[in-house]
Amino acid sequence: MASKTWFITGSSRGFGRVWAEAALKRGDRVAATARDPEALAGLVDTYGEAVLALPLDVTDREAAFATVDRAHRHFGRLDVIVNNAGYGLFGALEETTEEQARAQLETNVFGALWVTQAALPHLRTQGGGHLIQTSSIGGVVTLPNLGLYHASKWALEGFSESMAQEVAEFGIHVTLVEPGDYATDWNGNSAVHTDPLPAYDGMREKVTKIWESIPGGDPAATGPAILRLVDAENPPLRLFLGAMPLEIAKEQYAQRLATWEEWSDLSRNAQGN
Repeated sequence: MASKTWFITGSSRGFGRVWAEAALKRGDRVAATARDPEALAGLVDTYGEAVLALPLDVTDREAAFATVDRAHRHFGRLDVIVNNAGYGLFGALEETTEEQARAQLETNVFGALWVTQAALPHLRTQGGGHLIQTSSIGGVVTLPNLGLYHASKWALEGFSESMAQEVAEFGIHVTLVEPGDYATDWNGNSAVHTDPLPAYDGMREKVTKIWESIPGGDPAATGPAILRLVDAENPPLRLFLGAMPLEIAKEQYAQRLATWEEWSDLSRNAQGN
């Protein structure tokens, strides 16, 4: 199979680093971006000219366009765009400040939007490509204490699903990758926490117990899966990573369908004719 050229945001750690290394190990080329490009030095030392390490704050729209264009000029094409940069905001909705809410959406939603908009002209011109949007099982179902994080991932899911229909005629694939709980830094040092209100201490204790009951996955195991995904002739719009998300989604959608059915008479009566 012909080698591919990737553009990956958030490449310094977590899934971004794992996927960059997986691509490079098999001979692909990667434009790897991070807020601090020095964090990418290990990739450059190991893989040399196959790596283009670039600084990028995805919340800067102008920088996103310039960085994507630079990567395209350097390699001559871009086959796989991975919007991976993001973080978790932990806290009850009432506790969340305006600054925290806006920053969460600026990175997780608008950051992915800017990179996507920057990449699409190149993909259209070359007649194809694959956009990988790093979402989460949290883009399908929710837990307490993560309201704005869930809002960001549901927004990413919404615009990506719509876009997939818009760009299909150009040979461009879109996949929302929805991992379960993995031992990445999204809930570690990169996470942001609200100032807690005592009223929500009980809720936090319950959520902590839920997290403790979920077996965390090994991020390294996702590398081969992502390679299979980008090599597929007809990749899916959505792909769960890990054993847990599918079971959770089945339970949640069964509950939703049951509720909609229970209230269907009221729904039909609201038609008005």
